Amino acid sequence: MKKTLPVLMLSLLPGMAMAAGEHGGHHDGHDMAAMQQDMHGIGRPGSSAEVSRTIEVVMGDNMRFVPEQIEVNAGETVRFFIKNSGKLAHELVIGNLESLQAHAEMMRQMPDMKHAEPNMISLQPGQKGGLIWTFEQAGTVDFACLIPGHMEAGMKGRVQVM
Repeated sequence: MKKTLPVLMLSLLPGMAMAAGEHGGHHDGHDMAAMQQDMHGIGRPGSSAEVSRTIEVVMGDNMRFVPEQIEVNAGETVRFFIKNSGKLAHELVIGNLESLQAHAEMMRQMPDMKHAEPNMISLQPGQKGGLIWTFEQAGTVDFACLIPGHMEAGMKGRVQVM
């Protein structure tokens, strides 16, 4: 009995470490306070109960989003149905252009960095997924693929919030 507990505890460590890496306070070098501040003015994660419409967005290897320009109303919660139609991994990250450019630079410096935040979705080739976002105030909100080289090749778009 005395040996069983330490063996059991050791067998749980890899799973606990993986769970902490995915959901813990450490986010691969991301400063969560800065991330929350960056979200000011671009909106907030929404819930499925708030969704007023769904917008389909296709990401392709031509380094474009279709559509690149989207219009929503202030206060509207949108479900983005996102499809990666390419043979490369792509992602859609919502933010302001300045924060997206800074994050893209971080991604260039650490190309193997994995990140998962409420304002983004990463999809492998052929994958589909969803992202729900509430656009709280009028203005312009940007989105881009931050995989190194993708945004620079033109993989970005804008949401005009009326």
